Amino acid sequence: MDDATGHPAFSPTERSRVRRRPQRARYDEAAVFEVLDAGLMAHVGYVIDGQPFVTPTAYWREGRRLYWHGAAASRMLRVVGEGAPVCVTVSFLDGLIVGRTGITHSLNYRSVMAFGRARIVEDAEAKRAAMDAFIDRLYAGRPLKLRPTTDEELARIVLVEMEIEEASAKTRRSDGSDLVAEEGWAAWCGVLPVETRIGAPLPAPAMAGERPASADLAPYAEGAPLDAALAEASRAAASGRLEA
Repeated sequence: MDDATGHPAFSPTERSRVRRRPQRARYDEAAVFEVLDAGLMAHVGYVIDGQPFVTPTAYWREGRRLYWHGAAASRMLRVVGEGAPVCVTVSFLDGLIVGRTGITHSLNYRSVMAFGRARIVEDAEAKRAAMDAFIDRLYAGRPLKLRPTTDEELARIVLVEMEIEEASAKTRRSDGSDLVAEEGWAAWCGVLPVETRIGAPLPAPAMAGERPASADLAPYAEGAPLDAALAEASRAAASGRLEA
């Protein structure tokens, strides 16, 4: 499906259509992928024997497919890998909206809900390639520098992929201009921006105080916003794949 501008979009149904503040929702691929690609951690929602569970996990995206992995003994991976319905959520806190009344306090945020059914990636080479793609997406070119994963190591993990059937993105980006003045009340109002940034490197003892100097770690300079670093790393990885 394409949206009104002719760009690819997901077709919302009752399970994915945003009801509260629908003007903040978008269903086009560009909006959904922008949020997904800015993050590393997702929460996977699923049901086992009538009991809901939500598991945090690292993830990555290729096209309309989401991937995540874990230990071979993981109950979550076993259940969702058998085709159970899954809801994957990714969210970011971007700011504290501070009002002059309690009800006008809010948050700036970006979020995505994605729905689908996952499957276990059984083929060993496909599994190996997907895991390399995960590392490459974060640290462009790094898989070529690493010791290859052994078959025994690969057998210790389960990898699942989920085709996104439906997805919605919802964001709020207030600059404070929508906050109504309350006459007679002097409390400050506005927005306190919130960011996740890269900290100072902590070298392993064997590195004897060396700082990261290789190109694959360059996006993660001290003080860099995480989403900007991930975007730069992703661009470098894509460029490398195109050149290859």
